[in-house]
Amino acid sequence: MAMSAQDATQITLGIAALAPIIPVLVIKDPAHARPLAEALVAGGLPALEVTLRTPDALEAIKAMAEVPGGQVGAGTLLTPEDARNAKAAGATFGVSPGATDALVAACEAHELPLIAGAATASEAMAMLERGYRFLKFFPAETSGGAPAIKALGGPLPQISFCPTGGVSPSNVADYLGLSNVVCAGGSWVAPADLMTQGHWDEIEALARDAAALPRAQA
Repeated sequence: MAMSAQDATQITLGIAALAPIIPVLVIKDPAHARPLAEALVAGGLPALEVTLRTPDALEAIKAMAEVPGGQVGAGTLLTPEDARNAKAAGATFGVSPGATDALVAACEAHELPLIAGAATASEAMAMLERGYRFLKFFPAETSGGAPAIKALGGPLPQISFCPTGGVSPSNVADYLGLSNVVCAGGSWVAPADLMTQGHWDEIEALARDAAALPRAQA
């Protein structure tokens, strides 16, 4: 039985509520996957998005899915095949830069709760029409940033967002202070150089700082 949009929304909102930041992770070495997940979860960021931008991303998801306390999602979902592979690898949610009928239908068929991307009122309305009330606002900074999301909240108060794309420690407070933002996606908590050097304690410290960020929807 396919997952409904209402169930997908409820599940993804629950995952988003776990912490103010969902780390957006580009993993090039699958050996980094488990210690990275352990460090982020220990630091208070249990929801993790592994982008399908590297050859070993699915292997990384498999390893991270075994870490206690974590919720591992697959990002950069583009095709129905991506949704099927992500679910098979152990992903508990999916994230996409936009939305197509084929991708949304595949996520529903494979019971993979989706956080679909939207950057305009029309895109958000199209997903709302399907029953989705929690969306990724992407690319956040180049699509108007926090003021754009705040403006969408006027006519579309039913929708909550996770802004991703250009979110950084310097502007994250602007996003998290909005009533229609549940969490934000950011890559700064897992810098490539710290992963390469195996400095998991430093990544855990970055995660702890991010987990302590205040948000309007707390």
